[in-house]
Amino acid sequence: MVKEEKEIANRPDNTAFTQQRLPAWQPMLSAGIVIPGFVLIGLAFIGIGVALFVTSRNITVLEIDYTGLEKDSPCFKCSNTDVKNCVCNLVFSIDSLFEGPVFFYYGLSNYFQNYRKYAASRDDEQLSGDLDAFAAPSDSCSPYDYNSNDKPIVPCGAIANSMFNDTFVLYRVVNGANKLVPLDGKGIAWWTDYNVKFRNPSVTPLKNAFNNTVKPIFWPKPAYQLDTSDPANNGFINQDFLVWMRRAALPDFRKLYRRITDGEYAKGLPAGNYSLTIAYNYPVQSFDGRKKVVFSNVSWMGGKNEFLGIAYLVVGSLCVLMSIVMLIVYAKFKFPEED
Repeated sequence: MVKEEKEIANRPDNTAFTQQRLPAWQPMLSAGIVIPGFVLIGLAFIGIGVALFVTSRNITVLEIDYTGLEKDSPCFKCSNTDVKNCVCNLVFSIDSLFEGPVFFYYGLSNYFQNYRKYAASRDDEQLSGDLDAFAAPSDSCSPYDYNSNDKPIVPCGAIANSMFNDTFVLYRVVNGANKLVPLDGKGIAWWTDYNVKFRNPSVTPLKNAFNNTVKPIFWPKPAYQLDTSDPANNGFINQDFLVWMRRAALPDFRKLYRRITDGEYAKGLPAGNYSLTIAYNYPVQSFDGRKKVVFSNVSWMGGKNEFLGIAYLVVGSLCVLMSIVMLIVYAKFKFPEED
């Protein structure tokens, strides 16, 4: 009797929803629906694939390797790690208008930013401006949490310590004279990184927040001097720092360095000769890496990526092919009652 009362008490309400009496619809799949469906899906995918492939082919990309391992490379002298503060010049030409907006990237190869220990080597509380984390960095930053004198490193960790620090200045050669091409470094990082994830301490001047701390071992200057001319681009919210801290998934990658969108270069880089002055600081020989600069424009689909268009074409073609196969099978082996 008690058991029956408990069952009644636990019984769901007698409604269409709780008793699963809601009206439902289930498609009755047949050859007349499936085969045309596969054809339509295949044609749609083929159309999208053609659009993506053609658009990707129209994107212009210029890549120049400047690792300097080859003796005829203009950066050969700089590849020697014993040479400090080395500067080299890359000279290149553009045959026709490089349509804008032009994006300027630096690229690295054989660099595994997705390595687990490397990816975990950071202190998010420190990077969000927590002064307590300045004085006592997280153990996850080890061995880049304290220096040899037991002073805390800010920002700590392997990612920050290995920040890319080559710098570039682009000139257009006009009548034998170098004319500076303006490079725009604003807004190159993710909005969420700049406004949410990374914050500077609420200390004025910013330098005082770094008292009793030291800069990362391989940094030439501390975080509060990354851009002293613009407080909105200094410290942990420096655009170049934010771009570097956004780790790459693959060992060969490129990261946005600058945009070329100002003045007479708003429509792109005119045909002519150019000179790129490089402050060569970042060593890559120890891990058999390569360095390059990349100039590229973009389209409605983003950067150059032929794989996406090819993938759509392959899937669409397979759908059409399968519809043909299913039509042949249905025509040959259909049940007598369907005649």
